[in-house]
Amino acid sequence: MTQRFQLALNVDDIEIAIQYYSKLFDAKVNKSKPGYANFAIENPPLKLVLFENPGANERINHLGVENFDQSDVDQAITRFKAEGIADEEEVAETCCFAVQNKIWSTDPSGTRWEWYRVIEDADSIGGSAVEANQESGVCCASS
Repeated sequence: MTQRFQLALNVDDIEIAIQYYSKLFDAKVNKSKPGYANFAIENPPLKLVLFENPGANERINHLGVENFDQSDVDQAITRFKAEGIADEEEVAETCCFAVQNKIWSTDPSGTRWEWYRVIEDADSIGGSAVEANQESGVCCASS
């Protein structure tokens, strides 16, 4: 497997959501931090990310594709730029408790997509891009 779909959700209560999704997917949480959790589910191949964001206007925080090979991210960057759908490109940026390389794109309805690869785990959720987007509820995206 070189890629898996990512679904990032805003949840009202992180602990209740972890309990529910653990049961739904018969999976253990992969990473849990205050206000944040993710599951690396093998079947179906899914990276489920949960953000505690009580009262968020949208339940979907953002969508994405996690890549395990940098060449897949590089190809997406080239393709998105050529097609005119590239937003921000991030290189070795900390987001969601991981250092990542990625490209962002926004669909015509405003849903944010990231094509990314995790380089290594990090101790913090990320930098100012996260804080700047608390109002919109989108993590780690500079819009």
